[in-house]
Amino acid sequence: MDEMAVLDALQAMHAPWLDAIMVAVSAFGNLGAGWVVLGIVLICCRRFRWCGIGVVVAVILAGVISKLIIGEVVVRPRPCDVDPSVVLLIPRPFGTSFPSGHATAAFAALTVLIAFRMPKGLVIPASVLAVMIAFSRLYLFVHYPSDVGTGILLGVAIGLAVALPLRRRCAAKDSTSS
Repeated sequence: MDEMAVLDALQAMHAPWLDAIMVAVSAFGNLGAGWVVLGIVLICCRRFRWCGIGVVVAVILAGVISKLIIGEVVVRPRPCDVDPSVVLLIPRPFGTSFPSGHATAAFAALTVLIAFRMPKGLVIPASVLAVMIAFSRLYLFVHYPSDVGTGILLGVAIGLAVALPLRRRCAAKDSTSS
């Protein structure tokens, strides 16, 4: 697959209304901040406290693993660095392209929500948002499809690695308190 050809095809989709949506969706994922806020809100709700802790921990781990470890080892240039003729709708992100930190954080948080069997009223919008965030990074010409795909897989793995032990802890705590 010619990843640059995919990104070039996406450039043909640009429309002012879609540009605005993609910029906003991508901004929600900056540094995983939107997901961390969601985690903090969940922490404040006693019933969802452990899930909220899981979301925050997973997003922090996603950032550390994707950008500070893998990104520093792989050092892949971003598409916007390879083809600077494309006008970016956002400031050039810091760091390297591989893997997508936005996709990693979004899918780490989403995986925790799913693993904790959160209500569909939260999981469905979070799923749509995670997919849109991942897609926005392609649309905005700052990641290759393989960066985003790897970020999704890495995020799911991180989310499971965080959520499963926390769920076991919650189950053990619930069985001892009854």
